[in-house]
Amino acid sequence: MKAEPVLVTGATGYVGGRLVPRLLAAGHRVRALGRSLAKLRSRPWGSHPLLELAQGDVLDEDSLLRAAQGCWAAFYLVHSMTAAAQDFAAVDRRAAGNLARAAAAAGLNRLIYLGGLGGADDPGLSEHLRSRFEVARILQAGAVPTTFLRAAMILGSGGAAFEILRYLVDRLPVMITPRWVHTPVQPIAIRNVLTYLIGCLEHDDTRGQSFDIGGPEVVTYRQLMEIYAEEAHLARRLVIPVPVLTPRLSSYWIHLVTPVPASIAQPLAEGLANPVVCLDNRIREIIPQELLDCRQTIRLALQRIEQQRVETCWSDAGALIPPEWAACGDAAYAGGTILSLGYRIRLKATPQEVWQAVSRIGGATGWYYGEALWSIRGWFDRLLGGSGLRRGRRHPTELRIGDALDFFRVLELEPCKRLLLLAEMKMPGEATLEFRLTPLPDGATELTQTARFLPRGLLGILYWYVLDPFHKNIYQGMLRAVAAATGKPLTLGPEPV
Repeated sequence: MKAEPVLVTGATGYVGGRLVPRLLAAGHRVRALGRSLAKLRSRPWGSHPLLELAQGDVLDEDSLLRAAQGCWAAFYLVHSMTAAAQDFAAVDRRAAGNLARAAAAAGLNRLIYLGGLGGADDPGLSEHLRSRFEVARILQAGAVPTTFLRAAMILGSGGAAFEILRYLVDRLPVMITPRWVHTPVQPIAIRNVLTYLIGCLEHDDTRGQSFDIGGPEVVTYRQLMEIYAEEAHLARRLVIPVPVLTPRLSSYWIHLVTPVPASIAQPLAEGLANPVVCLDNRIREIIPQELLDCRQTIRLALQRIEQQRVETCWSDAGALIPPEWAACGDAAYAGGTILSLGYRIRLKATPQEVWQAVSRIGGATGWYYGEALWSIRGWFDRLLGGSGLRRGRRHPTELRIGDALDFFRVLELEPCKRLLLLAEMKMPGEATLEFRLTPLPDGATELTQTARFLPRGLLGILYWYVLDPFHKNIYQGMLRAVAAATGKPLTLGPEPV
């Protein structure tokens, strides 16, 4: 085992968040790169003795060079996976060029890139798959030998592709689908992808090569739906293909039915029309492993969900950028008018007892009060292109910085002391929701809930004041319900702060 670390970009993403702990378990030193050190530290492996954390961005070449110094290899697991990004291909092109130059300057021995499968010269190839091949060409044209793994559909608990499949089949006994349901695909289990990634680090004969990676069988998307229904013990689904549903229309339908927003669903839907079948199986001889078939993969993913052992989720990825005004904490210096609404209660309970209720908020637990109103707000958000309430939460009781929490995201977290949520719903402004727990001398605990809003123009101000009566009712009700969930007496409030 080499003494120098391996650089992992995209370390808090779906694949990277699973690769890092496996590299550490295999004895590799790892340098994990992310835009938020707090998000990296909050991972279960964030304090591992073989781990180094590096703050940086693939669009910042200097930060990449600093992160790559002293490493001997690097994994590139970053994609601009959103249709909403301004010219995502240009962003991917720039990031790939930055890494290629940083890797050369740092004297790395190899790069390993996970991209997509499909015919690079196929005129019908989707824009996102075409961008993946362009990234590979840029990396392989650099001075550092680059291994390119061309993956078909990756299946695993928490993955965007699996979540789309799961929600569509779970919710729709009858599905009117585009013709892509007959497209051949060779899905691969996330655990097999991880084995190939680590294997490319450990087998020199993969250095600088390109390989197709897929599972042991070729199926259609329709067959995948049928297999899922059987493994989930659902009645047989009726699938009706029609020729009029375009990828864009498909993405909107996916957006409404599943937790995956249209901005991510659209590039996925566009790629569904492209056959993704392995034409090169050389890697199976170099890195032998048991490849899970579709039924085994789906069964395992469902078990992980049932056992609440989902390691990473598609919603984990992305920047965690706290608004400057939220960090400031003082409206006079925030560069705008911050509107706030807060209430507090006191309970005959310890902070630990109160935290148990607070930390369960969202997901299956809900928001403790006014669930119908929260549902309406969630549907409204979905119609506007937001995430709504369907993202849920990764774990019913455990929170990490960066976790999605319905249409909020965990921005800051101090167990038994403080929880700060950043609102990600569509609205004319920016908002946070904060819970603070303060122990009192008599053994009681004060719980303060504060909503803050930075309006965007006149529409934002109107939005705040129109919803003000609803917010007052909901927030007071939430605090009473949290108190009830602790099972401890409420001695004061809710009262305004």
